[in-house]
Formats: sequence, C-alpha cells, structure tokens
Amino acid sequence: MDKQEFVQALNPVVTKMPLDRLVGFQSDIRSIPDLVYLTFGEPGFNTAEPIKETMIQAIRDNESHYANSQGEPALREAAKAYYNQHYGLNFASGNNVIVTAGVSEAINVVLMTLLAEEDGLMIPTPAYPPYYSAIKLAHGTIVPVDTKAAAFKLTPAAVEQALAEATVPVKAVLLNYPANPTGVTYTPKELAALADVFAKHQLWVISDEIYAQLTYDQAHTSLVKYLPEQTILITGLSKSHAMTGYRMGFILAQEPFIQEAQKVHSTLTFALPKVIQEGAVTALTKAADVADKMRLSYQKRRDWLVPKLKALGFEVTKPEGAFYVFAKIPADFGQDAEQFAYDLARKGKVAVVPGGAFADTTEAYVRISYAASDEDLHAGMARLKAYIENHRQAQSKG
Repeated sequence: MDKQEFVQALNPVVTKMPLDRLVGFQSDIRSIPDLVYLTFGEPGFNTAEPIKETMIQAIRDNESHYANSQGEPALREAAKAYYNQHYGLNFASGNNVIVTAGVSEAINVVLMTLLAEEDGLMIPTPAYPPYYSAIKLAHGTIVPVDTKAAAFKLTPAAVEQALAEATVPVKAVLLNYPANPTGVTYTPKELAALADVFAKHQLWVISDEIYAQLTYDQAHTSLVKYLPEQTILITGLSKSHAMTGYRMGFILAQEPFIQEAQKVHSTLTFALPKVIQEGAVTALTKAADVADKMRLSYQKRRDWLVPKLKALGFEVTKPEGAFYVFAKIPADFGQDAEQFAYDLARKGKVAVVPGGAFADTTEAYVRISYAASDEDLHAGMARLKAYIENHRQAQSKG
C-alpha cells in the first residue's frame, strides 16, 4: 500500500480538512532558503520572569507527581477570579473551571461532550483550521456560515438563515473573537443581539476568547455576560502571557456541564504537570498585566501594516484584535491566493498563509501575521512590495 492509498484508507474524519491544506503548504515551503515568515500565530515575546522563576522553583521542590485531573484547586480559583475580574463575569468557584492542555484540547473536550452523532455545529467562516477536524472527530456535522458579506462577522440574520437551511439539527455554535484569521471582534450591542437569537433557539455557544486581551479599539466583552447558562468559555495563557509552549488552557462554564466535560478531559489528558500549573497561578495573580505591552506593540504594527497593504492593492478589513491581517490579494493577481502564496515564497522570499486553509470561500485571501517582531514585519513587507512591483513591471512589458 503506497502513501496515497494509506491516507485514503484512513477514517475520513481525519482527512481532507482545511488543516491539511495549511500543513501541506507549510511543509512545501519549509525548504525554501532565506524566508521571512509572516505566518506564525504565536507572540514574539518571552514568558515573564516571575512565571519562569515559579516553575523553576517548582522543579526544585520536586513537584513531579500527578496533579489534580480537573486542575489544581489553587489554579482553578485563580482562573475563576482572573476572568471574573477582567470581564465582569460571575463564575462561583473553581468548580466552574477545567484546566486543559491549551485551547486545542479545550475545543476537543467541549465538542466531544456536547455533540452526538451528526449533531450540527454552526461555525462562522473563515475559521481556525483545527476547528473543522475537531468537529469531525466529535462526529458532529459542520454547518458553515460564510461571513464575508458582513465584514467577517456573524449576524443574527445569518444565524436564522443557517438554521432554516440546515439539513441536520443544529445544537451549538462556535464563536471565536477576536478572530483567527480575520482579527475582527464584536461590540456589546452585536453580542447582545447574537445572544438573543442563540437564546431563542436554545443553542449552546462555545466562545473561544483566547485573544481577548489583544483587543485594540474597545474593551473586550465576553458573551458569557449575556448568556451565562448556555455559554462555554474557552481561553488560556498562550496569547495573553506568551506561554504557547506550556499549553495552558481553561474551560469555564456552569457546573453541570463542567462535570460532564471533566469525564472527557480526564480520558484525553488526565492532568497537566504541577510545574506548569504553578507557573500559571503566578501568571494570573502576579503577572496579570503582561499582555498590555504586547497589545501596544501589536496595535502599532497593525496601524503601520494596514495602510501599506492597501497601497499595494490588497483589500483589507481592519483587524480589531489578535495579530493577523486577512487580506484579499490585489485584483491584478487574480483569485488564486494559494498560487500567489507559493510564488511569493519562491520569488519574494516571504511566507504568508493562503486563505483556503480557513474556508473554501476565501481562496482569494491570505493571512499575514504581525506577531513575530518589528524586524521580520518590516523586512517581509519590503520583500512583498518588491515582489508585487516586479510582477507588475513584468506584466506591463509582456
């Protein structure tokens, strides 16, 4: 059996997903020398010293034994207090929290808890690629809602239309904001309107708010404020505290749901190391403001980057949070952003992510990350400009 036959023989749940396109693209360009990568979805900052010192001391103290599966009580209490304080929530205790191996595990735990065979899950697109695979792994059915016409935001009208047209019973909606890949977020008025329609149809809401502390032009509002009984909040410390490699995530919800979700979590991961959990307590209690510096840096980069992309002919929806620009490629380059991205990598020495990795409806878009460093962003944009100008000069001569 060759490789292609082997892949085809696999359960179709894990094949032919947008994530495969992303992984394939990254693998294909990896061998190109001297690339500037504007692809990465992780902060270009180091974890704060107090957090690291706590973990080092925990190692010295031999905190090497099994931790509480749901999460150490001190960490769950710290997480409850932190998110209550920052976003005006009212979770009662650490019993409303599960500590997960990042938001990635949190997504899988929640979907496996909520979805029965072929239950529909509504997902605004474009969306973070692993969502699609996670829904399939939970044996759910993806109910996509194309948001391009509404500046990449889900609207109550779009929810009503998707429910009316769905061929399966829709049990839940997965909302991510500020969003990967678009950077859009929602105003309190928009969230309240969405909460009304979710309540009307008794939909569970999975609210992925991992980028909440990287919101630029307004304070972040959690959907939990409007729909506490139906909303499951998933978040973590990867983006807010530059702790991507430590895999620290949280599920926050009402206790009956947490009790059921814990059964799944204890099977998938059992528990995170005590060393990391102690570092997370410090992050939440003694380094709570580390996101402020990062947010200011990202906002400056966004304000520098967006006008330059527009001047080159990209169509850009201005991101309101996270650290991505989702841009439609210039009209004179056609509609195939995957071909554009490959050509840019080979000839321009810049890596960006093709929009087809996020939805079938965004084949003409690319995602550009401004998370890594000012130096990489400036170098990448200089190369991107040169690539586009060279292409246009060649076209005018041809």
